[in-house]
Amino acid sequence: MIERHKVIIITGASDGIGAEIARQLAQKYGVKLGLVLAARNQDALLEVSAECKAFGSACLVVKTDVGSEAECRRLIRATIENFGSIDGLINNAGKSAQALFSDVENLGWYQELMRINFWGSVWCTHAALPFLKQTRGNIVAVSSLAGLVGVPGRTAYSASKFAMNGFFESLRSEISETGVHITLAYPGVVATRIRYHGYNAAGNPAGSSGLKEDNAMAVAECARLIIEGMEKNKREVVMTGKGKLARWLKLIVPGLVEKLAMTALKKEVRPH
Repeated sequence: MIERHKVIIITGASDGIGAEIARQLAQKYGVKLGLVLAARNQDALLEVSAECKAFGSACLVVKTDVGSEAECRRLIRATIENFGSIDGLINNAGKSAQALFSDVENLGWYQELMRINFWGSVWCTHAALPFLKQTRGNIVAVSSLAGLVGVPGRTAYSASKFAMNGFFESLRSEISETGVHITLAYPGVVATRIRYHGYNAAGNPAGSSGLKEDNAMAVAECARLIIEGMEKNKREVVMTGKGKLARWLKLIVPGLVEKLAMTALKKEVRPH
């Protein structure tokens, strides 16, 4: 069994935000850290693992499809078998989607998106929670501003993130006396390829982004804010000024927020 001061699981760790969180944690804590890296792309996970090991951190790679309950539970078992404890679970794995609801003929991929974005985090959390209670550890749920404000063309994605928010806010109340902290992170548009790999109306990889990305947040900055939120036991991390403003405007002038959300879309993907 590998002994380390802190053991943190990161889902969706093969690229983008998850991989950058892993690198920054490894650089910060070095030999004091044990990382468990989970995603479907094992080759990419091994590359991230090598980068983290270069900082001295112990790394366990577990090929995982969070859309499968059995694989989520296997991930937690593998962590305990190798490290003996869990101090943090970062539910980062997710998939994007961009489609007008009226253009969708088969809703099967809506169900698949919910299984990945929502159920994946629920299954991992359910399996890890008994061990997190032992360490009074941290849970991070990487949501999205689309989970705070509905965005046109993102009905499936927003629904999965709204569900995620509701679950973790309720869970936070239930476990408030256990010492386990829950942080909900709300990135805006981040400079990753997630939207290119997400679903289009036909349920195929979109191949492009329907959002304006001129001012996309750097992945490194997004990861830094998530880590800071976890370490400071913050309840929420809303990452942009526009996001914070939109959240409050939604309560006062919801119609205006809907119009502002529409302006985030490229003209070619707006409703006609």
